[in-house]
Amino acid sequence: MGANEFVNKPHIGESVRRVEDARFITGQGNYVDDIVEAGQKYAAFVRSTYPHARLTGVDTSAAEEMPGVIRIFTGKDIAGKCGGLPAGWMIVQVDGAPMKEPQRPFLAIDKVRYVGEPVAMVVADTKEQAQNAIESVMVDYDPLDPVIDVHKAANGPALHAEAPDNRCYKWGIGDKAGVDAAFTKAAHITKIDLINNRMIPNAMEPRAANATFSRATGESTLYTTSQNPHLVRLLMCANILQIPETKLRVVAPDVGGGFGSKINVYPEDVGVVWASRALNCPVKWTAERSESFLSDTHGRDHHTHAEMAMDKDGHFLALRVHSDVNLGAYLATFGPAVPTYMYATLLAGQYKTPQLYAEVDAWFTNTAPVDAYRGAGRPEASYVVERIVTRCGWELGLSQDEIRRRNFITEYPYQTPVAMQYDTGDWPKCLDEANKLAEVDSFDQRRKASEAKGLRRGIGYSSYVEACGMGPSRIVGQLGARAGLYESGEVRVNPTGSVTVFTGTHSHGQGHETAFAQLVAARLGVAIENVEVVHGDTNRIPFGMGTYGSRSLAVGGGAIMKALDKIEEKAKKIAAHLLEASDADIEFENGQLTVKGTDKKISFGEVALAAYVPHNYPLEKLEPGLDETAFFDPPNFTFPGGTYICEVEIDPATGVVTIDRFTCVDDFGVIVNPMLVDGQVHGGVMQGIGQALLEEGVYDQETGQLLTGSFMDYTMPRAINLPNFRIGTVCTPCTSNPIGSKGAGEAGAIGAPPAVINAVLDALKPLGVNDIDMPATPFHVWTAIHNAKA
Repeated sequence: MGANEFVNKPHIGESVRRVEDARFITGQGNYVDDIVEAGQKYAAFVRSTYPHARLTGVDTSAAEEMPGVIRIFTGKDIAGKCGGLPAGWMIVQVDGAPMKEPQRPFLAIDKVRYVGEPVAMVVADTKEQAQNAIESVMVDYDPLDPVIDVHKAANGPALHAEAPDNRCYKWGIGDKAGVDAAFTKAAHITKIDLINNRMIPNAMEPRAANATFSRATGESTLYTTSQNPHLVRLLMCANILQIPETKLRVVAPDVGGGFGSKINVYPEDVGVVWASRALNCPVKWTAERSESFLSDTHGRDHHTHAEMAMDKDGHFLALRVHSDVNLGAYLATFGPAVPTYMYATLLAGQYKTPQLYAEVDAWFTNTAPVDAYRGAGRPEASYVVERIVTRCGWELGLSQDEIRRRNFITEYPYQTPVAMQYDTGDWPKCLDEANKLAEVDSFDQRRKASEAKGLRRGIGYSSYVEACGMGPSRIVGQLGARAGLYESGEVRVNPTGSVTVFTGTHSHGQGHETAFAQLVAARLGVAIENVEVVHGDTNRIPFGMGTYGSRSLAVGGGAIMKALDKIEEKAKKIAAHLLEASDADIEFENGQLTVKGTDKKISFGEVALAAYVPHNYPLEKLEPGLDETAFFDPPNFTFPGGTYICEVEIDPATGVVTIDRFTCVDDFGVIVNPMLVDGQVHGGVMQGIGQALLEEGVYDQETGQLLTGSFMDYTMPRAINLPNFRIGTVCTPCTSNPIGSKGAGEAGAIGAPPAVINAVLDALKPLGVNDIDMPATPFHVWTAIHNAKA
């Protein structure tokens, strides 16, 4: 079934209320910390207080005598007995050499490399006893100078013997010679230096892990706050614990937000499994918020120089980009891929720039490891592209929308200079719709009204594109992925006609239980409330790759649609036998199977019962049951995109930035549930605004201590920062999955930051401010204004 046919089905495009919300708002959700096993024990971790030091001794004797303490594990207990936490992606450098890949033990063995790194694990009868005991573990450190700034990493003390200059890799993509040649012909060159600030994810639910062990069977069960339980099991069994996958069950129950930070295998996950197997008891750990700040993977942290070559009319000729990126102290699961293939391959943006070359230097520093954070590479790319495009317009005297319009891609499919091939899109239409919704024609009136109040008003554009639907396995495998990125789906029709869907994706706030139920209801004609969606348990669901990169509907939904194809095919055969017709003459619509051109029909519920009570069809031709599994590996990525327009007011006396209105027009392809999409866009935009105006993870350059280690210092957006949203959509169905959906989960966080900063700079230009880094806090804005005056 094609996207054009599917989009007209019942339930598709309807704002069905989330079926999962009933249990959440009544307190019936089941999160990891809610799980308490018989004989439950608790873990707490001793964490390094130094960013860089040799470990010369760990004395646990006093802590071992404290009440309730069962066992204390240190790095010496695991040395040589288990593997390190692996990276899920291999990057090949410009010289053909592999990236530097140092080992990461789940407890530090000889050296600590960031503040918060686990040094020892205490297991005790109660959580309080474990936390009390970690205070009595005495660790002897031999401090070393830390490396915090990526610009100083090459000449700083080496974190790892494998990387004496602290460089993990130098990587590039594009035609460098072609770009250099294009620059020699340029009538104008625009240059920009940008910092994409470090972000600290703060999901509502902190990370947690609870492991059980059966000595009789040798099987462990890990309950964890993961976005991809099968990947956790794969990496933990194959690389770390080195046990058969049949001996580890991973369950991710209800998870309160992920945003990429729960995509990784973490030391604490491994620690509780290790301890439970060693002690033959369940062991649980739940992070304190202060631990989360220190030990969750962080996001972004790019320092970039970009140059755009143009002809005299403002047409782009070539883009040249160099980024120094901070990987932190170790390689996280997707850490190597985020600033390479998930970043530089999107630097073409929505524009037909003929030549592009990007080079990335990735550095180890004495900071928390860096990995995916909502958007994962795509926000960093869009920030570079949309900031320099706006500056190109300003330098040539062109409006922000005109410089974009002159360079938009208008013919598809379009092959970019950096590997991606866009299948569909209509960027001019997105821009036109955004201009209408934002009432740009009357902006000058609003600007004058603001100036009459002593305020400065600015408008900022961002026309983003991203790659979603993470797959296809063949392509990502060639680029270094160490796992396939296909997805699985099983559709089980029960004898009474109700349906259970098993999906390899994972829901942690997105609304899968509603959207997937809408797919099934649209195809089979059953009631949405009669569809159950199961996810998150490796013992129940087929092997799948979880949720990230806005892939759930595009790839996971694609697998479910393929399984539904099989269900429909078999249902037609059963119906044909029961109706004494050829299966080629059976039509299936709205839950009824009808013989074409007649009034003979049978309901899908009757067919379901017949499938399990096969008295009336030949078993030698059809097996009993109505249960089908399918895997879907997309032929290409999907490419959502759109235009965001932000309007701000700034008080020059205080530097306070107020977002007056925010307009989003997105092309997500076919939308199954508009309400879910609006919620995703709202949340993503707020996270983008948080990065643009408020949030920044900061380490002291001398001591390596995290200065923004709590909500007292790390400012999260609040309701007062919520702008007036105006949301619209354009639909060009994608061609790489049967639904035609492109993905919507990350768009807001990708498109918002450059729109906000472009608006801030538009407001401040008359005051002589030409640039400002994120976050544009009141202090930064006030300082920029006064420096410009000086």
